[in-house]
Amino acid sequence: MNYEILAAFVTASAVLAISPGPDNIFVLTQSVSYGKKYGLATVAGLVSGCIVHTTLLAFGVSALINKSDTLFWIIKLFGAAYLLFLAYKVFRSEGEIEISNNAVSKKGLKDLFVKGFTMNVLNPKVTIFFLAFFPGFLFSDTLNTVWQFYILGLLFMVVTFIVFGAIAILAGNISTYTKKNPSTVVFFKWLQIVVFVGIALYLLLSDK
Repeated sequence: MNYEILAAFVTASAVLAISPGPDNIFVLTQSVSYGKKYGLATVAGLVSGCIVHTTLLAFGVSALINKSDTLFWIIKLFGAAYLLFLAYKVFRSEGEIEISNNAVSKKGLKDLFVKGFTMNVLNPKVTIFFLAFFPGFLFSDTLNTVWQFYILGLLFMVVTFIVFGAIAILAGNISTYTKKNPSTVVFFKWLQIVVFVGIALYLLLSDK
């Protein structure tokens, strides 16, 4: 087992997680809008979705997606449609986003987890990224490849959760300010809409 390769993988994963991207912005807006607890629920959903992509990679399905433009587009369209649906739901909601300790119920935690999980699973770019990224960090000549992919997937999930969790906690503290300044919640409502639509467009316009 080559621990230097694993260390390089963890470092690369941390750099990728820290780098600004759609998931970072999504976590940021959810944390600011609802608070750090709900931001962490979103992070948990996003990270949990990596299990699906790791499994697809480990058993070769991701290779089929990489070769099939039709399958890639179908998954991408479903992902974009889901994001646009979320944007529409925010748009149709009340004129303001209620940000208070009781604004989001316990069911809301589950909803945000499901949002994050679904966004991750329906993003074919993540599967393709795993396909391109993980094979270069296989670290053992004796351990089964499937197990190596799952170990890499677990490490990626842990690193991503730590980085995204830090973003959620820091951004969640900003929500204290918004509670004292109700007029700012309209801005965050529209920011959420822009983020959902932006990620949907990112999926539709991006290539493999």
